[in-house]
Amino acid sequence: MITKDWHAWHRPYAEPGSPLARRLRVVQEHVARWLDERLEPDLSVVSMCAGQGHDLLGVLAERADAGRVRATLIEFDERNVAAAREHATSLPGVSVVRGDAGDPAVYSGAVPADLVLMAGVLGNISDTDVRATIAVLPQLCAAGATVIWTRTRRAPDLTPSIRAWLAAEGFVEQAFTAPDDVLFTVGAHRFAGRPQALTATDRFFRFRQ
Repeated sequence: MITKDWHAWHRPYAEPGSPLARRLRVVQEHVARWLDERLEPDLSVVSMCAGQGHDLLGVLAERADAGRVRATLIEFDERNVAAAREHATSLPGVSVVRGDAGDPAVYSGAVPADLVLMAGVLGNISDTDVRATIAVLPQLCAAGATVIWTRTRRAPDLTPSIRAWLAAEGFVEQAFTAPDDVLFTVGAHRFAGRPQALTATDRFFRFRQ
């Protein structure tokens, strides 16, 4: 069975102007804005399918207040895990965990989080799993948490449903970026609902290979 090379997938990040590089920049802007708005001395972050961690680590590396952040990056590909750990060597609050982000057990001790990153997740799982993942978010989020997510608008465009499902789970949309010349979207939502205990036991998504 041939599977996608998720390590090589990251190469376009280094290509200025590529859709992936542009999407990364938007996500990083949201992360930086979140840090500017949240002034607490201790903040927690969970990144699903974190890859090499560019979206979060690239921001933290440039900030004097990075020590406020305790982050757990969950990634399955061993090479991406190694790359993320190398990038995080100067960030003692960051842990990179090799694990399956669709397995609720991997979040034990890392949630509830003040920021949940889902960059590159919702476009690589089935529509049914997208809905299941959004349904479990209240179990991963602290009160007032922010969720940042990405998804392509390639037909059939699921982003209207994603935004509606997030609203149904108590998330208020803060931003939705959908450039005219590319298909990626980036959403930022604030959790206005009541946090729930992590009780999920069944896998809520399976990443497409």
